[in-house]
Parts: sequence; C-alpha cells; structure tokens
Amino acid sequence: MMELNPTAAGFSAKKLERIEQHLKENYLDAGKIAGCQVMVSRRGIPAYFKSFGDMDRERSKPVQDDTIYRIYSMTKPITSIALMMLFEEGKFQLNDPVSRFIPSWKGQQVWVAGRGDDMQTRAPKTVMTMRHLLSHTSGLSYGGMLAGDSQPVDEVYQKLGVDRGDGETVSSFAEKLGQVPLRYDPGSNWLYSLATDVCGCLVEFISGQKFEDFLKNRIFDPLDMQDTAFWVPEDKLSRFTANYARGIDKSLKLLDDPQTSKYRQAPSFPSGGGGLVSTTADYARFCEMLRQKGSYNGQEIIGSRTLALMIKNHITEGRDLGQAAMGSFSETAYEGVGFGLGFASTLDEVSSGTIGAGDYYWGGAASTIFWVDPIEDLYVIFMTQLMPSATFNFRGQLKNIIYGAIND
Repeated sequence: MMELNPTAAGFSAKKLERIEQHLKENYLDAGKIAGCQVMVSRRGIPAYFKSFGDMDRERSKPVQDDTIYRIYSMTKPITSIALMMLFEEGKFQLNDPVSRFIPSWKGQQVWVAGRGDDMQTRAPKTVMTMRHLLSHTSGLSYGGMLAGDSQPVDEVYQKLGVDRGDGETVSSFAEKLGQVPLRYDPGSNWLYSLATDVCGCLVEFISGQKFEDFLKNRIFDPLDMQDTAFWVPEDKLSRFTANYARGIDKSLKLLDDPQTSKYRQAPSFPSGGGGLVSTTADYARFCEMLRQKGSYNGQEIIGSRTLALMIKNHITEGRDLGQAAMGSFSETAYEGVGFGLGFASTLDEVSSGTIGAGDYYWGGAASTIFWVDPIEDLYVIFMTQLMPSATFNFRGQLKNIIYGAIND
C-alpha cells in the first residue's frame, strides 16, 4: 500500500474525498460501472489512491490495488515515446517521409471521390512524414473500426483485410496499409487513426528489435512496469479484470471474460495503438517519468527537450482540433484542444471549458484516462473497464473535483 500525503501535495484531503462520493453516488451504486480505481499525485507525492467496486462482477471479485486493466489507446503515448527515443538517436527527422522506412508507401494516393471501382484518387499534395503519423495528421483512418466514423476509403481497408488481430504481423500490417488511399492530404486535417500502430511498426523496422522487446528493454524494465505487456500470463490471470459494455437498456453487459479473453496469449501483432494491459501502479511510473521531464529514479527514458517538443501542438497553423478534426470519435473533446506527438493537450481553458491549460493526456477505449499537468506538477490516472469510452465524461468530472481540491 503506497503512503499518501494529500496535505504535503497541496490538497485538501476533505475535498479529495469528493472523488469517492461522486463515483459511488453517480456510477457504482447506479450500476453504470462495475468498478474503478483513481490515483492522484502532485510534486512527486501520492495524494490519493483508492479502489472501488468489482473487477469481475460475475465472480464477485473486488478491485484490488494491483488489478490489471486493458488500457487500449493509453498504449499510444508509450509507443510515441518509444519512437521518439529513436529520434533522439538520430535515426530519423520529423519531416522525413515515412516511405524512407516503408518503401512500398511511395506510391500512396489520396481519395477524391466515389467508392469501389469508381473511386477517384490523385497524388498527395504533401508527402506523409513521421510527424504526420505521430500527430494523427497522416491521412490514415481507423478503417471503419470506430462506430459512426465510416469513410469511403474504409471499404478498401476491409477489402485488403487490414486488421490488428490474429495472424497479422508488423510487416503484413504495414504492407496492406500502404495500399489504402489516404482520406486527405497529409498535414491538412486531423483524424484519429491507425497511425500509432504504424509508429509501433516503425520502432521495429528502425531499431531492428521486435517492438514488444524494445518496449520491455527500453521502457518497461527501466520503469519497473512489471505488469505491462501485450498479454496476461497464467500466473497473473487472477488479477485481470473483466471488460463491460453499456447495453441499449443502459445496463452493464459482459464484453470480455478474463478467463476466455484473447489477452491470455501473446498476439501475432503487438498493437502500438491499443494492445497493452497495465496496472495503475505501472502507469503511474510512466506518468512520474513524464512529470520528471523524461527521467525516473535517475534513469533518463527520453530527453527533456524532446518531451517538450512532443507536448507542443503540431497541428498545422496552430489550429485546435475543433478547426482541424474530421470524424466524431477520439479520446478527447475538440474545442480548445491541440495535439502533439502522441498526446492531446489543453490549449485554452476558456474554449475547452476545463481547468489545466498546458496539460497533456490521452485515454483508452474502455474509459481509462490519464493526464499530466506540468504547471501544477501533477498527474492523475483513472482505471475502469467500460466501452465505449465516450459514454461518460470521467475526465471532465474528475478534473473539476481534483483541481478544486488544490489549496496552496
């Protein structure tokens, strides 16, 4: 059990207790989620850590401090850090064409109109770069994997069998994706996409190491993230949570039973965009490294200047997502929010309607969230397992409570 000291961290302990009251009254008692976990740390001092409800409702197993969660797109910041570690080694420049590392992507086209055999395409006005992949401005989409965001090009993804499931490999994934027409000219818009999965492929292609081995050797082991991986081994299965979906009748439905989950075996394609499982304690070490500007326990994971570059807004002409985004789904609101190299960031408190300008963050499909605030010197992690992630605004609600509890 970690030692908590909300007072030393500059919080009102009484106000922080509103977290428990809010979650119990509005979500747990109402059966909207089965269980959850919250951690708040400021100035390197843990201020709040509590577990609520069940990790496996069907077996009446309560959430434990070391419960293992599917973190889905919270994998993306980790993958982005991994790729930028290679940037620091001089292996690539942000404005390098992606085709330098995936030669078959040289002939990419951009969708103009039509679909199927009548689809019209043209050469892109700008070449897709490494920056475009890291910032979701590449022209790629999610290939129809996200409900309500179908694009004409998504039929090509499906026809080619672009997939992140069993049988796919890093090489086959990259080769298939290179044949898909881009939705727009790289750099001209923002669209949540499979781009970070490609970043994972590039880590492998550029480093010469398997992607999963690179993460373990260069990030997980130095940060002592012992429970973060692309699958859950037998000896950890008792700590793996169930995943739930919100039914049409607003009740919880079991979506993925830990006993029969695909996460019980190593995948053929380790998804850099959404494949990891982790614990709150593990992800807290990753966040603490970010809070310390790239270092943890005396070990530098990423340089402070590189991290500072990553959290700047890289959308062309300094636009926010409200101006640049296509599609309705992502792990963030759009107004007053920018996007860097792997992280969203709050650009303007008034436009976004939230406290915390200068923070950077992301979330996962099962409603997990985190954010790091360099100005307030804090990070917050919220873990639960409810799909889809847009069901409830946990981030906004927790922000109101946590920033309201700061008393220095």
